[in-house]
Amino acid sequence: MDDFDDWIEIKKKVHTLGKIPTINEGEIWWCAMGKNVGVEINGKSERFSRPILILKKLSKLGFLGVPLTSQDKVGSWYAGFEFQGKRETAALCQIRVVSVSRLYKKIGRVPKSDLAIVKNAFLKLYK
Repeated sequence: MDDFDDWIEIKKKVHTLGKIPTINEGEIWWCAMGKNVGVEINGKSERFSRPILILKKLSKLGFLGVPLTSQDKVGSWYAGFEFQGKRETAALCQIRVVSVSRLYKKIGRVPKSDLAIVKNAFLKLYK
């Protein structure tokens, strides 16, 4: 329960910061994902964060995001690609709409070819 209490305090700060970063599809950001329930992917460290790929910009305030993991996972629920010399896995089963308020540091941008890999895997999975 302590993790949930800690996350609630961070979530209050994230909500009231009023920071609106400009985003673009294909960017990877550190995102305050939070402490979640059941099989929902959690953030890590004291910020409850993890990298997230901006799959589709929905507005200046929100986007469809795919949380990333450095664990190499296989199957239709995942799409792997190389980023900054490391293997990353997009957890397609954890896609969700995210507020830009949760973003706090841009990590970089994937090449269009890798963004296409993730988008095609998403379309195949949810078709």
